[in-house]
Amino acid sequence: MSLSREEVKKIAQLAKLELSSKKEELYQEQLTRILDYMEKLNELNTKDVEPLYSPCPNKSILREDKVEKYFSKQEILKNSPEPNEDFFVVPKII
Repeated sequence: MSLSREEVKKIAQLAKLELSSKKEELYQEQLTRILDYMEKLNELNTKDVEPLYSPCPNKSILREDKVEKYFSKQEILKNSPEPNEDFFVVPKII
């Protein structure tokens, strides 16, 4: 598959790039090579290949969700030396 110069200009416009004519020619060649390679990949038989979201086996590094004791706002604020309504009062740092 070959890209035309106009298609490269359109892609550059969508990407908000200003390309010189030399760069347009370079990108036209490079994008054409990329698309040709993608065509080769389409020739592969992937009928029996299961889809993957990652090539590496992933294990969750996060902790399990567990029900824990819930503390009310009043219980938490009673530990504050200077509560103000529903907030902790902290010193200004300037």
